[in-house]
Amino acid sequence: MRTIEEIMTASPVIPVIVIDDIDDAVPMAKALVNAGLIVLEVTLRTACGLAAIKKIKQEVPGAIVGAGTVVTVEDFHASIEAGSEFIVSPGTTPELLEVALQQSVPLLPGVVTPSEAMNMLSKGITHMKFFPAQAAGGIPMLKSIAGPLPQIKYCPTGGVTADNAADFLALDNVLCVGGTWMISKQDIADKNWDAIEAKAKVAAALK
Repeated sequence: MRTIEEIMTASPVIPVIVIDDIDDAVPMAKALVNAGLIVLEVTLRTACGLAAIKKIKQEVPGAIVGAGTVVTVEDFHASIEAGSEFIVSPGTTPELLEVALQQSVPLLPGVVTPSEAMNMLSKGITHMKFFPAQAAGGIPMLKSIAGPLPQIKYCPTGGVTADNAADFLALDNVLCVGGTWMISKQDIADKNWDAIEAKAKVAAALK
Protein backbone atom coordinates (compact mmCIF):
# COMPACT_ATOMS: atom_id res chain seq x y z
CA MET A 1 0.00 0.00 0.00
CA ARG A 2 1.44 3.36 -1.04
CA THR A 3 1.57 6.19 1.46
CA ILE A 4 -0.19 9.45 0.65
CA GLU A 5 3.22 11.14 0.29
CA GLU A 6 4.32 8.56 -2.26
CA ILE A 7 1.12 9.16 -4.19
CA MET A 8 1.38 12.96 -4.03
CA THR A 9 4.99 12.93 -5.25
CA ALA A 10 4.45 10.45 -8.09
CA SER A 11 3.17 13.20 -10.43
CA PRO A 12 3.23 16.99 -10.15
CA VAL A 13 -0.39 17.18 -11.27
CA ILE A 14 -3.31 14.94 -10.31
CA PRO A 15 -6.01 15.11 -13.00
CA VAL A 16 -9.45 15.48 -11.45
CA ILE A 17 -11.56 13.31 -13.72
CA VAL A 18 -15.32 13.41 -14.24
CA ILE A 19 -16.58 10.46 -16.30
CA ASP A 20 -19.99 10.83 -17.92
CA ASP A 21 -19.56 7.93 -20.35
CA ILE A 22 -17.96 4.76 -19.02
CA ASP A 23 -16.47 4.09 -22.46
CA ASP A 24 -14.28 7.18 -22.01
CA ALA A 25 -12.65 5.95 -18.82
CA VAL A 26 -9.92 3.70 -20.19
CA PRO A 27 -8.82 5.75 -23.24
CA MET A 28 -8.70 8.90 -21.14
CA ALA A 29 -6.71 7.19 -18.40
CA LYS A 30 -4.30 5.69 -20.93
CA ALA A 31 -3.70 9.10 -22.49
CA LEU A 32 -2.91 10.62 -19.09
CA VAL A 33 -0.68 7.75 -17.93
CA ASN A 34 1.18 7.64 -21.26
CA ALA A 35 1.92 11.33 -20.78
CA GLY A 36 3.36 10.76 -17.32
CA LEU A 37 0.40 11.70 -15.12
CA ILE A 38 0.05 8.37 -13.38
CA VAL A 39 -2.01 9.48 -10.37
CA LEU A 40 -5.67 9.80 -11.31
CA GLU A 41 -8.50 11.11 -9.14
CA VAL A 42 -11.80 9.79 -10.51
CA THR A 43 -14.63 11.73 -8.93
CA LEU A 44 -17.89 10.26 -7.75
CA ARG A 45 -19.83 13.17 -9.26
CA THR A 46 -21.42 10.93 -11.89
CA ALA A 47 -23.25 7.63 -11.79
CA CYS A 48 -20.38 5.75 -13.43
CA GLY A 49 -17.56 7.05 -11.20
CA LEU A 50 -17.15 3.81 -9.26
CA ALA A 51 -17.36 1.68 -12.40
CA ALA A 52 -14.72 3.90 -14.01
CA ILE A 53 -12.35 3.37 -11.09
CA LYS A 54 -12.76 -0.39 -11.34
CA LYS A 55 -12.30 -0.38 -15.12
CA ILE A 56 -9.18 1.79 -15.05
CA LYS A 57 -7.66 -0.35 -12.31
CA GLN A 58 -8.22 -3.45 -14.43
CA GLU A 59 -7.17 -2.11 -17.82
CA VAL A 60 -4.58 0.64 -17.36
CA PRO A 61 -1.27 -0.70 -16.01
CA GLY A 62 0.74 1.88 -14.13
CA ALA A 63 -2.21 4.03 -13.09
CA ILE A 64 -2.56 4.94 -9.41
CA VAL A 65 -6.31 5.38 -9.13
CA GLY A 66 -8.14 7.16 -6.36
CA ALA A 67 -11.70 8.28 -5.70
CA GLY A 68 -12.59 11.95 -5.42
CA THR A 69 -15.65 13.79 -4.14
CA VAL A 70 -16.00 11.23 -1.35
CA VAL A 71 -18.40 12.83 1.12
CA THR A 72 -20.04 9.97 3.03
CA VAL A 73 -19.01 6.80 4.80
CA GLU A 74 -20.93 4.89 2.14
CA ASP A 75 -18.89 6.62 -0.58
CA PHE A 76 -15.70 5.67 1.24
CA HIS A 77 -16.56 1.98 1.50
CA ALA A 78 -17.80 1.81 -2.09
CA SER A 79 -14.59 3.47 -3.32
CA ILE A 80 -12.43 0.94 -1.51
CA GLU A 81 -14.48 -1.92 -2.95
CA ALA A 82 -13.98 -0.47 -6.44
CA GLY A 83 -10.22 -0.62 -5.94
CA SER A 84 -9.32 2.94 -5.00
CA GLU A 85 -5.74 3.35 -3.77
CA PHE A 86 -6.45 6.69 -2.13
CA ILE A 87 -9.48 8.74 -1.17
CA VAL A 88 -9.99 12.48 -1.72
CA SER A 89 -12.70 14.46 0.03
CA PRO A 90 -13.70 18.12 -0.42
CA GLY A 91 -13.98 18.42 3.37
CA THR A 92 -14.47 16.10 6.31
CA THR A 93 -17.06 14.92 8.80
CA PRO A 94 -16.37 13.17 12.11
CA GLU A 95 -17.93 10.01 10.67
CA LEU A 96 -15.78 10.04 7.53
CA LEU A 97 -12.63 10.69 9.52
CA GLU A 98 -13.38 7.87 11.93
CA VAL A 99 -13.78 5.36 9.13
CA ALA A 100 -10.75 6.63 7.22
CA LEU A 101 -8.46 6.33 10.23
CA GLN A 102 -9.42 2.67 10.58
CA GLN A 103 -8.37 1.90 6.99
CA SER A 104 -4.98 1.44 5.35
CA VAL A 105 -6.11 3.31 2.22
CA PRO A 106 -4.97 6.91 2.73
CA LEU A 107 -7.34 9.86 2.89
CA LEU A 108 -6.47 13.26 1.39
CA PRO A 109 -8.97 15.47 3.23
CA GLY A 110 -10.00 18.88 1.98
CA VAL A 111 -9.28 21.84 4.26
CA VAL A 112 -9.30 25.64 3.98
CA THR A 113 -8.66 27.19 7.37
CA PRO A 114 -5.83 26.77 9.91
CA SER A 115 -8.39 25.38 12.37
CA GLU A 116 -9.44 22.68 9.91
CA ALA A 117 -5.80 21.86 9.22
CA MET A 118 -5.00 21.69 12.93
CA ASN A 119 -7.93 19.35 13.46
CA MET A 120 -6.44 17.03 10.83
CA LEU A 121 -3.03 17.27 12.49
CA SER A 122 -4.61 16.23 15.79
CA LYS A 123 -5.71 13.02 14.03
CA GLY A 124 -2.22 12.35 12.70
CA ILE A 125 -2.99 13.57 9.17
CA THR A 126 -0.25 15.77 7.69
CA HIS A 127 -1.15 15.69 3.98
CA MET A 128 -4.22 17.60 2.86
CA LYS A 129 -6.09 18.96 -0.13
CA PHE A 130 -6.35 22.75 -0.11
CA PHE A 131 -9.78 23.32 -1.63
CA PRO A 132 -11.11 25.46 -3.21
CA ALA A 133 -7.59 26.77 -3.67
CA GLN A 134 -8.04 30.00 -5.60
CA ALA A 135 -11.30 31.01 -3.93
CA ALA A 136 -9.74 30.38 -0.50
CA GLY A 137 -6.79 32.71 -1.04
CA GLY A 138 -4.53 30.77 -3.38
CA ILE A 139 -0.78 31.18 -3.15
CA PRO A 140 -0.80 34.01 -0.56
CA MET A 141 -2.95 31.88 1.76
CA LEU A 142 -0.65 28.86 1.42
CA LYS A 143 2.40 31.03 2.09
CA SER A 144 0.75 32.41 5.21
CA ILE A 145 -0.18 28.97 6.51
CA ALA A 146 3.34 27.65 5.95
CA GLY A 147 4.74 29.79 8.76
CA PRO A 148 2.78 28.40 11.72
CA LEU A 149 2.05 25.01 10.17
CA PRO A 150 5.18 24.00 8.22
CA GLN A 151 4.60 20.28 8.77
CA ILE A 152 1.54 20.22 6.50
CA LYS A 153 1.90 19.30 2.82
CA TYR A 154 -0.84 20.27 0.39
CA CYS A 155 -2.41 19.43 -2.93
CA PRO A 156 -4.15 22.68 -3.97
CA THR A 157 -7.20 22.01 -6.14
CA GLY A 158 -9.87 24.34 -7.48
CA GLY A 159 -8.88 27.17 -9.77
CA VAL A 160 -5.46 25.68 -10.51
CA THR A 161 -4.69 26.12 -14.22
CA ALA A 162 -1.90 25.67 -16.75
CA ASP A 163 -0.99 29.31 -16.11
CA ASN A 164 -0.61 29.16 -12.32
CA ALA A 165 0.21 25.50 -11.58
CA ALA A 166 3.97 26.06 -11.59
CA ASP A 167 3.61 28.92 -9.09
CA PHE A 168 1.69 26.67 -6.71
CA LEU A 169 4.24 23.88 -7.15
CA ALA A 170 7.07 26.27 -6.27
CA LEU A 171 5.78 26.54 -2.70
CA ASP A 172 7.58 24.46 -0.07
CA ASN A 173 4.31 23.19 1.41
CA VAL A 174 2.88 22.02 -1.94
CA LEU A 175 3.72 18.51 -3.19
CA CYS A 176 1.36 18.45 -6.16
CA VAL A 177 -1.71 20.18 -7.56
CA GLY A 178 -5.07 18.92 -8.76
CA GLY A 179 -6.65 20.19 -11.94
CA THR A 180 -8.75 19.61 -15.02
CA TRP A 181 -7.16 21.82 -17.67
CA MET A 182 -5.61 18.90 -19.55
CA ILE A 183 -8.96 17.11 -19.89
CA SER A 184 -11.30 19.66 -21.42
CA LYS A 185 -14.94 18.75 -21.89
CA GLN A 186 -14.63 19.45 -25.60
CA ASP A 187 -11.69 17.08 -26.07
CA ILE A 188 -13.55 14.39 -24.16
CA ALA A 189 -16.69 14.91 -26.25
CA ASP A 190 -14.58 14.70 -29.41
CA LYS A 191 -12.74 11.61 -28.10
CA ASN A 192 -9.56 13.58 -28.83
CA TRP A 193 -7.27 11.51 -26.64
CA ASP A 194 -4.17 12.72 -28.53
CA ALA A 195 -4.94 16.32 -27.53
CA ILE A 196 -5.42 15.25 -23.92
CA GLU A 197 -2.13 13.36 -23.97
CA ALA A 198 -0.29 16.36 -25.41
CA LYS A 199 -1.62 18.71 -22.70
CA ALA A 200 -0.91 16.11 -20.03
CA LYS A 201 2.73 15.84 -21.16
CA VAL A 202 3.17 19.55 -20.55
CA ALA A 203 1.57 19.18 -17.11
CA ALA A 204 3.75 16.18 -16.27
CA ALA A 205 6.88 18.25 -17.01
CA LEU A 206 6.02 20.90 -14.40
CA LYS A 207 8.34 21.23 -11.42
